[in-house]
Amino acid sequence: MDRKQLIQFISEQYNADAEHPWLKYPDYIVFRHKNNQKWFAVIMDIPRSKLGSDGDEPIDILNVKCDHIMLGSLRSEKGFYPAYHMSKANWITIALDEDVGDSKIEYLLDRSFELTDTRKKRK
Repeated sequence: MDRKQLIQFISEQYNADAEHPWLKYPDYIVFRHKNNQKWFAVIMDIPRSKLGSDGDEPIDILNVKCDHIMLGSLRSEKGFYPAYHMSKANWITIALDEDVGDSKIEYLLDRSFELTDTRKKRK
């Protein structure tokens, strides 16, 4: 899933507006819950070297909140990295150009949305 497809998916699936909170970084996009303003997804373009790879060419990434139990196994998979500029104990970075399947990205977005929603869950 590329950046444009991801933005469209998040906007439609979660009824969330793309926000550009930093003038210095106009391509950074935050999506948050309407009810509590908590972030559930952040899209950025950063130098590849920030993920520990060679080169400084830009790469699109997605940060999502993740269940801490899943973090270790995800980090061992191609395309997943410790969270860039977020809590590494609760967030994970997904490289959008490293063949992470759309269904896995969608699943992790769903989990992030659930984990950041403060409304009481129905039993």
